[in-house]
Amino acid sequence: MQFGRRLYTFLLSSSQAYAAWDLEISTSILKKRGKILLLLALAAPVLLICAAEAYEAREMLGGKSAYAPAFHTTTIFFASIAVGLAAGLITGCIGAGGGFIITPALMAVGVKGILAVGTDLFHIFAKAIMGTTVHKKLGNVSVKLAVAFLAGSGIGTVIGGAVNKGLYKADPLLSELFISTIYAVLLGFLGFYALFDFLKATRGSKGVAGGDAHGGPAGMTGLSVKMQGLTLPPMITFDEDLMPGGRRISGWIVAGGGVAVGLLAAIMGVGGGFVTFPMFVYIFGVSSMTTVGTDILQIIFTAGFASIGQYAIHGYVFYTLAIGMLLGSLLGIQVGALTTKVVKGIHIRGFYAISIIAGFINRVAALPKKLVELEALNWSPGLVNAIQDAGNVVFWIVVVFFGVWVFSKFFLNIGKLRGEA
Repeated sequence: MQFGRRLYTFLLSSSQAYAAWDLEISTSILKKRGKILLLLALAAPVLLICAAEAYEAREMLGGKSAYAPAFHTTTIFFASIAVGLAAGLITGCIGAGGGFIITPALMAVGVKGILAVGTDLFHIFAKAIMGTTVHKKLGNVSVKLAVAFLAGSGIGTVIGGAVNKGLYKADPLLSELFISTIYAVLLGFLGFYALFDFLKATRGSKGVAGGDAHGGPAGMTGLSVKMQGLTLPPMITFDEDLMPGGRRISGWIVAGGGVAVGLLAAIMGVGGGFVTFPMFVYIFGVSSMTTVGTDILQIIFTAGFASIGQYAIHGYVFYTLAIGMLLGSLLGIQVGALTTKVVKGIHIRGFYAISIIAGFINRVAALPKKLVELEALNWSPGLVNAIQDAGNVVFWIVVVFFGVWVFSKFFLNIGKLRGEA
């Protein structure tokens, strides 16, 4: 039980840190007229093609269209905008969790799992490049920590990409089953712990997460002290400006953390920044200031290497969807962030739990059909199709209800929000 709570704290702080990064990057993009014009220039050809719809519905990736419509259509493009908008609303309003639903949401609208992962990574990479070109916090980067971490994350992305591509080439259904199972386990664990935390909070008890805003205690943890106590050369010195002589940690430990982050990023498409912040702070014992700058740098390289080196060059990035998600998320995250000023925090925590559980239900409901098609389960096609459809309905009902609720709060309080601005 104690391990589960610590793992939940780690994952929650991960999603909170990633949400903070996403909001800052999106705000940076929208404040720069040149970046907005660049984004519109990228989107214009897609919009024109969608309007004309001159393409025939044709197959991609070796004729695997039996498993998902991976071709260019107006419907799939606007669905990607909706997915980006929903993820942005959840990220901005809840402050965590939006990145969790992108890959499951894309799969729910019919995109192959490997395409959803590659496209989500490319969308993260594009957003990072557009938003951090002149980021002041890059001055806080520890180059030695970044080099060791990126060496590991590069290895991790190669392994993760090889796993996904190998499964897809062996059998596309096996790939779908693998990605859906990973998301079902992660979202189920995080969602039900978040629900438990919310229910305790409504009864006036202390939530599961505890600690500070990032879900953990401030300063060095017992684990980080142990990690820094392991003397495995080469040793890396960091935070020299914050304490005499700085702190030291083995480069092998940092690289090992990079492998884990790269592996997770390449398999799930969630972006390297998802777990880097709590890993650096709670496991490595790096200060928050140094962590923020180093995390920003590693997101660019990890997401870039994974999306381009492991997916794009093999044809597993759906650029139309990436542009649509970027457009939707930039709007959604701003509206969501503003809405937090006029809604109760307890409501936000409840919606966080519900949205994550909805993603869990969606992916669990997709598993029986995949198992039947792989001939590992002997259920009737009608039954498994009904289960999958029910999972999709539950997921989109929750997402749509949440979106309507956030927009209603935003427009009903727009006068108050203008006054605060």
